[in-house]
Amino acid sequence: MSHKRQKQNGSRFIFDYKFFGMKALLLATLIFSSIVSFAQNEAARKNNFNLSDGIGIKGYDPVSYFLQSKAVKGSKDFSVLFNGVTYYFSTAANKEEFKKNPAKYEPQYGGWCAYAMGKDGSKVEVDPATFKIVDGKLFLFYNQFFTNTLKSWNKDEANLHQHADANWQKIVH
Repeated sequence: MSHKRQKQNGSRFIFDYKFFGMKALLLATLIFSSIVSFAQNEAARKNNFNLSDGIGIKGYDPVSYFLQSKAVKGSKDFSVLFNGVTYYFSTAANKEEFKKNPAKYEPQYGGWCAYAMGKDGSKVEVDPATFKIVDGKLFLFYNQFFTNTLKSWNKDEANLHQHADANWQKIVH
């Protein structure tokens, strides 16, 4: 019989070692797979995101786009590591705001140009000062050498947005 009877403080209880063993094994498996999944997710983000030495948005403060409606350079004195990506902030308050809900402030498509992602799924560098907030999400764009892709995005936003979402999913999955 797999049950052992024990007395504790005058009360009787039955301890099922097989049941306990299965629960412990299941719990250990879940913890291990979560750790492995997190490590893989972090590594994938590092490979897929537009980073400069592990820094997102070229060191610009992701919260400033939302609260100040402009790109503001962050400081390493106010930094947060989130799932393998380090973000800099211009103020301690912005840093704390980010920590409350990082996914709200992270740029779409890993910080790559939204227009290029929508056009053909390519990873193109951005100008952090060229951005648009759509439905509470931050989109960044290439803007150099007389080419401002935000203007092209605005001409066909719905179509490009849909394609960019689909292309990004192909990259991250």
